[in-house]
Amino acid sequence: MFPGILPWGDEMKSNSDVLSSMLHTVQMGQYGIESVINRVQKPELREELLSQKKEYDAFEHRAKQIAKNHNWNISDIHPAVLMMSRLMAKAQLMGKNVDSKIAGMLIQGNTRGMIQGIKDLNHCPGLSGDVSELAHNLLNKENINIQKSQAFL
Repeated sequence: MFPGILPWGDEMKSNSDVLSSMLHTVQMGQYGIESVINRVQKPELREELLSQKKEYDAFEHRAKQIAKNHNWNISDIHPAVLMMSRLMAKAQLMGKNVDSKIAGMLIQGNTRGMIQGIKDLNHCPGLSGDVSELAHNLLNKENINIQKSQAFL
C-alpha cells in the first residue's frame, strides 16, 4: 500500500479537505434556500426553510472558526457553481405544486450532502475531534431535514 492511499485505492482526505467539503455542502444549502424562499406558498414551509438556513449559517460559521483555529486555508464554493444551481432551481420550479417541488429539491440536496459527508468520513480515517464532531452533526441535521421536508411533498 502507498502512503496516502486507502486499501481500496482511493486517496485519503485531510482534515482541511473534509472541512472544505462540509463548507461547500452548507453553502449549497444556504444558496439553495435563498434561491427558492420567495416562491414558497405555505407559511409552514417558509418557517422550515428559514430554520434550516439559520442552521446552515451556524455550520458555516463553525467550519470557518475551526479552519481559523487550525490555520487551515479553506475556500468558499465557486460562484459559477452557485449560478448553475440558481438556474436549475428556477427551471425546476416552473408550473404548479411549487411547495412540493421545493420540498423535493430540499430532500435531494440533503441527500447529496449526506452522501458526500459519508464519503468524506470514509476517506479520512484520522479525522480530528472538532472536524469529526461537526461532520457528524451535519449528517444528523441533513437526516432531520429530510424527515421534516417529507411533510411538504
